Amino acid sequence: MGKVEDGKPYQWGRLYAALRAVQGLAVTGRVVPATAKELEATAGNPRYVFRTFLRTAGLDVLAARERGGAVAEAAVVAFADVARLIPPQRMDGNQITPKAEHFRQGYEAQLAEYRKAWEGLVG
Repeated sequence: MGKVEDGKPYQWGRLYAALRAVQGLAVTGRVVPATAKELEATAGNPRYVFRTFLRTAGLDVLAARERGGAVAEAAVVAFADVARLIPPQRMDGNQITPKAEHFRQGYEAQLAEYRKAWEGLVG
């Protein structure tokens, strides 16, 4: 059996953290952690949620970059992470609720990386 880190739900959790980071940096200049309810809703329909974030991702990066300083630099990293974490195949619309814990673990792992790298920018 493979590691949790190799599975789709875990990787999608990391992607969700990167997408939220880009948006948060644009809107508030900070990364606001997702609530348990938001994580659950995203695990229930990840493709739809990701597409919603991706519709404005370019404008979000621009807005975050215009803030300058540490926010601008963090936005570069988060946006690159989004591109790196999108799977190189069609993302199915299936819910991942049965493995929502793995999704949450991936999300928390990516958020922890951001906390370490961007002290003061992650709530």
